[in-house]
Amino acid sequence: MKVGVIGVGYLGRFHAQKYASMQDVELLYVCDISEKRGEEVAKETGSRFIKDYREIASEVDAVSIVVPTNQHFEIAKYFLEAGVHCLVEKPITEHLYEAEALIEIAKEKGCILQVGHLERFNPAIRFLEDHVEKPLFIEAHRLSGFKERALDVDVILDLMIHDIDLTLAFVNSEIKEIRAVGVPVLSPKIDIANARIMFENGCNANLTASRISLQTMRRIRIFQPGLYLSADCLEQSNLMVTADLERPPTEAIVPRPISHERSDILMDELMHFVDCIKNGVKPKVAGEDGLKALEVAQQIKAKIQEGLGVYEECIGKKSF
Repeated sequence: MKVGVIGVGYLGRFHAQKYASMQDVELLYVCDISEKRGEEVAKETGSRFIKDYREIASEVDAVSIVVPTNQHFEIAKYFLEAGVHCLVEKPITEHLYEAEALIEIAKEKGCILQVGHLERFNPAIRFLEDHVEKPLFIEAHRLSGFKERALDVDVILDLMIHDIDLTLAFVNSEIKEIRAVGVPVLSPKIDIANARIMFENGCNANLTASRISLQTMRRIRIFQPGLYLSADCLEQSNLMVTADLERPPTEAIVPRPISHERSDILMDELMHFVDCIKNGVKPKVAGEDGLKALEVAQQIKAKIQEGLGVYEECIGKKSF
């Protein structure tokens, strides 16, 4: 299988490295607006640097698109229309109509369209998938330090969208109501946000994301009848807590730490992409999943902007 990587900045470079190390996959091209960066990664991975991605569509079977979000639609559309399978980094696109269009083109052309919601391949999340049956309450914290390279989008599309995707995967219900708050702090966009998602089946999810934290955290906790589960996505570990009512009250709560062999989750994601292409099967995170996560993210952003409008009126500052 012949592949290319479009955009070899911080994350795109890792995509190129993983493809270059795979058997039965040949990394032919890397593309980037920076000739210096592109040449460096091409040399490192034994591939060829091309500045214009439109020059390679006839030569590759698949591409990873790892560019700023506002470029996802244009580039993915070009490759899908050329019959090239696409893995698009999250979020799938900037606008809902763009995501819908990509999904339709992929269907028409018989192409795989996978979205880079990386946490789905984390062993700790896979463990939750095997044990979560009827979640009643979900709490997620995703905190990171300030990084200038991610400022093309707000914290909702940058970080929270991971936990939005996971929540939607775990809860099989329509959304009843969304409440959200957030503010810009170190950038012009929202840097810290909290969202409460209430589902028709009674489940509630409380999601917090910050990119101005002094600590890094990626944890999700899920409560369901008779069971409490948590996942530490950084450590790739879990905690399972059950109740044994036959024990004395002080010993009734039984915690069980669970560790996993550490996994290269980006490699797992890309290998899954390749396998889906080879076998013609729908990916674990398809375009439709990316669309659902983006739709909820946009609703959360709208709720936050409503609150910022009130804030602006109170203190007389310009809109964020």
